[in-house]
Amino acid sequence: QVQLVESGGGLVQAGGSLSVSCAASGGTFSNYVMGWFRQAPGKERESVARISRSGESTYYADSVKGRFTISRDNAKNTMYLQMNSLKPEDTAVYYCAAGSSTYNMIYWGKGTLVTVSS
Repeated sequence: QVQLVESGGGLVQAGGSLSVSCAASGGTFSNYVMGWFRQAPGKERESVARISRSGESTYYADSVKGRFTISRDNAKNTMYLQMNSLKPEDTAVYYCAAGSSTYNMIYWGKGTLVTVSS
């Protein structure tokens, strides 16, 4: 059983930057594909970014491409999401997830709220 804990959310002005982290425990971190998802009020959860087990391959949603960077440190059992040029529409609860493949996320964190003010 893998436990995931997000941290680093908060309030930031539009155009600003914020970094969120996901600390994993209870499993072999490098065995899992990892991803960041978000859910805005009144909207469905969407995939933001994903990263392969080694960290060599990444995927970004079109809405964040060029602004967000996903990374992981397998030695520290931690995944990161660096968010730059934030927009009000980036406001959401950000969740980290771990799974056996891109479309099979098994473990989820409880989320961290990111609020971007205009």
